Amino acid sequence: MFSLLTLALASTASAACTRSFLQDIAATYIKAQTAGTPSLLPLNTPLTYVENDLHPALNASVLTTPLSIDFHRSVYDTTTCSTYTELNANSSSHPYVIVTLIRVDAATSKITTIDSVVSDDGDWIFDAKAHLSYALTEKWDPIPAEKRDTREVLLAAANAYLNQWGNVSLPVPLGTPCARLEGGLYTGSRNASSNSCFMPAFPMPLTVGNRRWVIDEEMGTVGMLNDFPFLEASKPNGTTPSSNMFYIVGGLIRYIHENTVCATRMCGR
Repeated sequence: MFSLLTLALASTASAACTRSFLQDIAATYIKAQTAGTPSLLPLNTPLTYVENDLHPALNASVLTTPLSIDFHRSVYDTTTCSTYTELNANSSSHPYVIVTLIRVDAATSKITTIDSVVSDDGDWIFDAKAHLSYALTEKWDPIPAEKRDTREVLLAAANAYLNQWGNVSLPVPLGTPCARLEGGLYTGSRNASSNSCFMPAFPMPLTVGNRRWVIDEEMGTVGMLNDFPFLEASKPNGTTPSSNMFYIVGGLIRYIHENTVCATRMCGR
C-alpha cells in the first residue's frame, strides 16, 4: 500500500512539471534579471545559489543587477523539472553573457537551485556584441515529434564532444555544417558547406568534470554546465567555470555555444 501511495505522489509531482510551467519559470527568471530583483522568483527555502562555481549570498549576486537583455534562449526539461537559459546583455552599461540552470521542485513549484555561469569583460574570448550578432543569425527550430532524438542520444552527443578533449580518438557526432560560438569567436562565418565544430587536440588530455545538464527533446538541445580544466590548470582547483549548449538534429551536433569564465582575468591570453 505504501509503495502504491508513493508512486501516486511521484506521478502527481511529475505531472505538475509541464512545459508551460517551465516556460513561466524561465520568463520570470528573465524578468527578475532585467529588474535586478530576485524576489520576483518563487524561491525555495533553503535555496542553492551558485555563481561561477562559488556560493555568494543572493543579495550579492548578479541577479541583483538590473540588465538590459538583448537576446535570450531557454530550453525546458520536464523530466528533471529544470530550465536552461542563455541571455545576452550587450546594451547594458556593464555587458554580460549569462547562462543559468534552474532546478524546480515540482511538488511545491519552488526553485531549489539557481546555477549560473556569468561571463563579462576579461573572460575567455568575451565579446557580448559579437556573441549577440552571431546568435541572432542562428535558427534553433523545434524538432518535429516524429524526428526527435531520445534523451539518451542527445546526452551522448553532448558528452562525446566533451569526452574527446581527453581522448582525441573518440568519435563525436558533428554535423556539417556545424557552427561553434565560443565567447565572441564564431566558426559559422566560414564556407557554409564546410563549417565545422571540430576541436583540435589540447596540449594535454583534459577530464571535463562537474557536468550538470538540461535535456530538451522538443528543441533537440542539451544545456551543459561544466568545468574547463585547461586555461588555468595551474590554479588550486585546476578548472574554470564553463557552459556548453548543443543543438542536435538527427543525432548530429549543429550548433554549440560555449562561455568560459576566467578566475584570473584575461586567462589564456
